[in-house]
Amino acid sequence: MQTTPPAAVAERVAELVPALLDRLEEMTDRMVAILVETEPAYREAMAAGDPQLRSSLRRNLEVGIRGLMPDVPATHHASHAEGARAVGRQRAAQGIPLEAVLRAYRLGGQVTWEALVALSRQNDRHDDGLLLEVAGSLWRTNDRGCSAAAEGYRAEERRRAGLDAAERQRLVDALLDGRGNDPAFVRTASELLAVPLGGRLAVVVAPLPDDGPDPLTDPAPALLRRGIRSAWATRSQAQVGVVALGTRRLSELLSWLGLLAAGPVGVSSVVEGAAAVAGAHRLAQTAARTLPAGLSRVVTIDDRLPEALLSNSPEIAERLVGQTLGRLLELPGDEREVLLETLSAFLDADASPTRAADLLYCHRNTVMHRLRRIESVTGRKPTDPRVRLLWQLALLATGHHDAGTRRPVRDSA
Repeated sequence: MQTTPPAAVAERVAELVPALLDRLEEMTDRMVAILVETEPAYREAMAAGDPQLRSSLRRNLEVGIRGLMPDVPATHHASHAEGARAVGRQRAAQGIPLEAVLRAYRLGGQVTWEALVALSRQNDRHDDGLLLEVAGSLWRTNDRGCSAAAEGYRAEERRRAGLDAAERQRLVDALLDGRGNDPAFVRTASELLAVPLGGRLAVVVAPLPDDGPDPLTDPAPALLRRGIRSAWATRSQAQVGVVALGTRRLSELLSWLGLLAAGPVGVSSVVEGAAAVAGAHRLAQTAARTLPAGLSRVVTIDDRLPEALLSNSPEIAERLVGQTLGRLLELPGDEREVLLETLSAFLDADASPTRAADLLYCHRNTVMHRLRRIESVTGRKPTDPRVRLLWQLALLATGHHDAGTRRPVRDSA
């Protein structure tokens, strides 16, 4: 077989590279399909919805393809190596084994090679000499990527090993105590915790039970598999996490936490920057405090504003309950619970006895009878809008008006 002149190789490669780039999406899809089939760690990350994984694979393929061009500047190779190191660091943080990361890089070279062979042999052309010339460049680029990814991976492992639990606790405590106003501290904490602290953040609080498992199991790696970075510590008998949302919606975080939750979990509103973390922590604490112990549920402070007001003013809440429900709470247990559930359903039904009867699976006349009994015991009229507002707040304060816990009452008069 004749050796292809260098000028001819350069000319033919210049033709093939744009054609390969046109197939980039198809090549990425093939690479993703193979990884999902053969690598459990990548399959799990894909199933978890990591938004950056496919784009990272596509970017690596593109860099490798562009590296085939003749006279590629040294800056391209340097940029490729730095990108590979960054990928290695990220995969280490995600907990994807190094062996799987390196196999993914080699798979990128294989997919590129297969596409190159197919293109070079279109129209009955047999550019074997060209393929031999290009093969060396392709696999050298691939090897450089593998080496840089391994370097970044091991550097991240060393960094994470050096940041022990006590140091992580110290950094998170400092953020919760208000050190987010110190730019130098924020830069250090962001680097050591591997969490960007300059953008959209949320704080999560999950109270720890007296016994039993943590309410959130390994939240940091679970969120990282979905592309969300976070730092966690223990404070005031609770798991506390500072979560960097980036461009993700708060509702997505709530959904993922809901899959992990084995107890009550409170979440702050979204805040901007580390300076707001201390305030967000207080909001998340309050949201968690409004939930009954043992209830596996994730709520934001905005979901629980009335309950939050009551929980932060226990004296006022106690007086509100006493003045509003009065002797109703002193009735025998069975009658008291039936009337409280009926009152809750009546309020949920926008003061409609008919709709309340539907919620309670009983007759409308039964609801009317119970409402008259409530009026006689409390001395307050269900037709008064202000009375209904006070009843709603009182039921919230006693835990009888929570959509997550209310159960229907069967018809019993």
